Amino acid sequence: MDIRDLFVAIILGFIEGLTEFLPVSSTGHMIIFDDILLQSHVVLASTELANTFKVVIQFASVLAVVLIFWERFLWLFKRNSNKANDRSLSMLHFAIALFPAVILGLLFESFIDRYLFRVETVIIGLFLGAILMLAADRFAEENNQALTAYDDISYRQAFFIGLYQCLALWPGFSRSGATISGGVMLGLNYRAAADFTFMMAVPIMFGASGLSLYKKWSFMTGEVVPFFMVGFISAFFFAFISIRFFLVLIEKVKLKPFALYRIVVAIILTIILFLN
Repeated sequence: MDIRDLFVAIILGFIEGLTEFLPVSSTGHMIIFDDILLQSHVVLASTELANTFKVVIQFASVLAVVLIFWERFLWLFKRNSNKANDRSLSMLHFAIALFPAVILGLLFESFIDRYLFRVETVIIGLFLGAILMLAADRFAEENNQALTAYDDISYRQAFFIGLYQCLALWPGFSRSGATISGGVMLGLNYRAAADFTFMMAVPIMFGASGLSLYKKWSFMTGEVVPFFMVGFISAFFFAFISIRFFLVLIEKVKLKPFALYRIVVAIILTIILFLN
């Protein structure tokens, strides 16, 4: 393994870390770069190795969220708290929000894997997600004074945010794009919707990535471990930076710039599709 291999790992970690939690669809970006840097790369010559690497760098992105929100997670699970009842209610909010996507994901997992992970469906998801984000911005402009803060999220809002998360089962829609847009359209301010979105993603992604990594552990041979470690560190670093930056940026620029960017990515994917 030479310096070029490590550079490829850094680039792939950068793509994953930058896009996983931003409302731009990490799936769409990985499709663009898959053939260029991943499947064609000698270190990850097999599909199983490539998929294992994706799981490793996604796990790194999840850990970045945990580090950023560690105080809130600690508050949620801290025992003997003076706000024990509030803690229970907060945990219930997340449980309610996670329920719809978990159920639908389990029911349609094989169908999604077999039929929806295609360039065509990702393009559709990118466009529809962009429309939803633009609609959320329009709603926020008309209802700016009435938007709810993070601590005031209701059970009803949590449940319907969970329903919006189900849209992300369609590749290209983007989990954060769907849930932040849904949260805003349900009356949350942008920062509340983003905070709730990122924290809600941790248990479902942590569980899915952890289980997948456990199943694929046999592919972690000495030959690929350095490549995987560099990709992991890169994904963690860039995810941490991008989430921190996004949480500040979202209140200033809203969702429109990300929606327009998604449309550009969809056009690029469409061009790639026709060229092939």
